[in-house]
Amino acid sequence: MGRLATISTCQLDQWALDFDGNRDRIVEAIRQAKTAGSKLILTPELCIPGYGLLDHFHELDTFTHSWEVVAEIISSQETQDIIIDLGLPIRHNDVPHNARVLALNGKILAIRPKIDLCNDGNYREMRYFTPWTRYRVDTYTLPDNIQELTGQTEVPIGDVIFQTLDAAFASELCEELWTPDSPHIQYSLNGAEIILNSSGSHHELRKLDTRIDLITHASKSGGVYMYSNQRGCDGDRLYYDGCSLIAINGQMVAQGSQFSLRDVEVITSTVDLDDIWSARQSRSRGMQAMKAYEFKRVKIEFAMTQKGNFNRDLQIAKAIQPRYHKPEEEIALGPACWLWDYLRRSGASGYFVPLSGGIDSCATATIVFSMCRLVVTAIKEGDEQVIRDATRLCSGKDVTQMSAQDFCGNVFSSAFMGMKEQSSKETRSRAEILAQAIGAHHIDCNIDEVFNAVRHLVSTTLSFEPRFKVHGGEHAENIALQNFQSRTRMILSYAFAQLLPTSQGGKGGLLVLGSANVDEALRGYLTKYDCSSADINPIGGISKTDLIRFIAWAEHAFDLPILQEFIDATPTAELEPITSDYVQSDEVDMGMTYKELSVYGYLRKVRKFGVYSMWEKLCVDWKDQHTPREVYKKVRDFMYYYAINRHKMTTITPAYYAEQYAPDDNRFDLRPFLYPRFAFAHRKIENELKMMEAGEAGSAGKN
Repeated sequence: MGRLATISTCQLDQWALDFDGNRDRIVEAIRQAKTAGSKLILTPELCIPGYGLLDHFHELDTFTHSWEVVAEIISSQETQDIIIDLGLPIRHNDVPHNARVLALNGKILAIRPKIDLCNDGNYREMRYFTPWTRYRVDTYTLPDNIQELTGQTEVPIGDVIFQTLDAAFASELCEELWTPDSPHIQYSLNGAEIILNSSGSHHELRKLDTRIDLITHASKSGGVYMYSNQRGCDGDRLYYDGCSLIAINGQMVAQGSQFSLRDVEVITSTVDLDDIWSARQSRSRGMQAMKAYEFKRVKIEFAMTQKGNFNRDLQIAKAIQPRYHKPEEEIALGPACWLWDYLRRSGASGYFVPLSGGIDSCATATIVFSMCRLVVTAIKEGDEQVIRDATRLCSGKDVTQMSAQDFCGNVFSSAFMGMKEQSSKETRSRAEILAQAIGAHHIDCNIDEVFNAVRHLVSTTLSFEPRFKVHGGEHAENIALQNFQSRTRMILSYAFAQLLPTSQGGKGGLLVLGSANVDEALRGYLTKYDCSSADINPIGGISKTDLIRFIAWAEHAFDLPILQEFIDATPTAELEPITSDYVQSDEVDMGMTYKELSVYGYLRKVRKFGVYSMWEKLCVDWKDQHTPREVYKKVRDFMYYYAINRHKMTTITPAYYAEQYAPDDNRFDLRPFLYPRFAFAHRKIENELKMMEAGEAGSAGKN
């Protein structure tokens, strides 16, 4: 019948520094795996302290507490008779490492430190850890509390293969899968039948297919690949999206959910290890195996496969098709799950958003409604943790009978803060209808009184009356008057957020949500300390183009017909008076389209182009639409506004990360905020343009 091994991976919503909660979730995952008959369970990367500790990894307490939690886990009656793969930071010879500790029946088997650290994009692992040297194996002296508990003094530490009585497996950590020469290649050639990958992989739009491709390809030459991922908000801008899985011989056989409110999700499969034999029969593979590095093996007196009388009820895992979400669905689900984690962990009473009637704040509100839909679904499924959190947020009301709109009315408030001359009836109406459709508590008010008070105070103090552009004012006057409004809305947003619960007989305060998208942040098309300054921003890492697609999808998926009106409306900040022949337009103000901004952002951050190389690239890409000189003007304008507005990123609201070209300088885009005027690059382009245009003129003269 073959060698049948029942194995489990999991995805856990671990919180940074929540040692008690993290321990309990790990133990619950082990309990569920054992109930399913598993002999091995894989947990996410750094699951004991949490992944997003940042500089807390410099603290000795983090290492000490992590080992204390290990002791509590391996000594529990619920964790015996199963091999456990745990993630925590360890110190070896006073060198810190990101590591896996493998244990069985109250004993430590070995420690596997991470070899290839993730040190780009969102990650700075080499700020905290030192990479382990490949193929190196040392002896690790266990902490005193572990020695006392296990009776062990030392265990192997390093790049090893684990050999049970009937199977061989090895551990590979997150980034190592993404490297060209991944460790699993050598492990496979050395006969390791199961590869364990513990990960802390964040959600990014359209990223999952790359991750799944890597995992399935890693097992194509024969073998089982297990992947475990963190899920949830780990206290920062990232959302870890789970989707743990098991693959064998290049085919996926089990996949966890990508977005869910569940704190613990265990994925179990029974695989026939004899199926690996046929996939490894290539003679070329055999020749490479004979030349492969010979690893130290850690022997384990434990059987992973079925012995004697087989359990006829066991179902051998069959190949399944990977499940993917459309980008529009990813926007609906990822930021919504992130918002839920943030809300329940912060202890706040709910969220507040200034609802302008434009598509950005509309998207933010719709994502909050998506969160409410997920919560109600989880409640109906009987998720006890969600029920407890939702009951607290609803002041003890019976949440089991609530609709998404009912729940939204308890945790979400919005306000349209208009101006008599600037705000149109259409935007005011759209905001009100949307709030009503999703069940939000909505306020409609005008801020003219506050605006006029600020304008009067400034005018009196300076003996100068600023005017809007449409009234004959200069650029500086026009911008200042617009900023009076936007900064007034920020002040009022926090006032409403702090007082709304109390005014309704409740307690606590609301968190203010921002609504500036990634393209506006990139261009700097926002006022510093205006209503884009909020507590968190669920759309700050999402492009305008993707937000429009999301709203079009949500119109039907969430049955919100009003959303079409937001798509049809011209994007406008409505900060200038509306006249018979003038209505402010975002793209006219910016001097570039949102689509163009996405291109500039991608070339600047992802492709790592400067001014000159960006111009060269776009001269080719846009040759059918623009002359080289027109392209130069576009690139020059973009880099000018990017440079003069970069300082705004130093105060940008912490935003959900979703797009590779996000300009958030706090974590992801480490660039200066004071720039020169790119004179060298401009001069080089202008010289080339002169030669191009002279050549074109000469050709025209000959003709």
